[in-house]
Amino acid sequence: MGKTPHSKYRIIRLIVSSMTKYDSQPEVSANAHRQGEPNLRQHILVVDDDPLIRRLNSEILTCSGYHVDTAEDGAIAWEILYASNYDLLITDHNMPNVSGLDLLKKIHATRLALPVIMATGTLPAWELSHSPWLQPAAVLLKPYTFDELLGTVKNVLRATIPASDVLAPPTNWQGQPLPNGLRL
Repeated sequence: MGKTPHSKYRIIRLIVSSMTKYDSQPEVSANAHRQGEPNLRQHILVVDDDPLIRRLNSEILTCSGYHVDTAEDGAIAWEILYASNYDLLITDHNMPNVSGLDLLKKIHATRLALPVIMATGTLPAWELSHSPWLQPAAVLLKPYTFDELLGTVKNVLRATIPASDVLAPPTNWQGQPLPNGLRL
């Protein structure tokens, strides 16, 4: 397991104090995507060698309306990335087989357009400063709260929505009445 600067006791304490906010499935409205809220079309891969953190991150994201898959290390994650399309990757850094930084290097080398959140206890600052093209979209330092995780995920996904999804008129816009009753 990767070393983190916190104890499992603290994680469990944070979980217990925060779970009351996230213990039920939220209702997802038909226009949730337009409001910037999560929806089931957004597919996230969570990678962490710590089974407790992996499970908690997965459960909180699932309860928030995302479709989530998990992997226990970077090598398995790399295989999964080729089996399915993802909108976001959340990865730890210190993992066996393939580290989070090595996973970023593989993603960059194959020109895979995938935003990455590095959620880690130890940031590979030296490597990232000498390879600016490997910068993740965001960094979460452990221990982080569920609110920090969900806020970061929402912000990264919002920033990566193609402009065509935001600015494109509906396909049947011609002939539709405007709010004032006029037609184009």
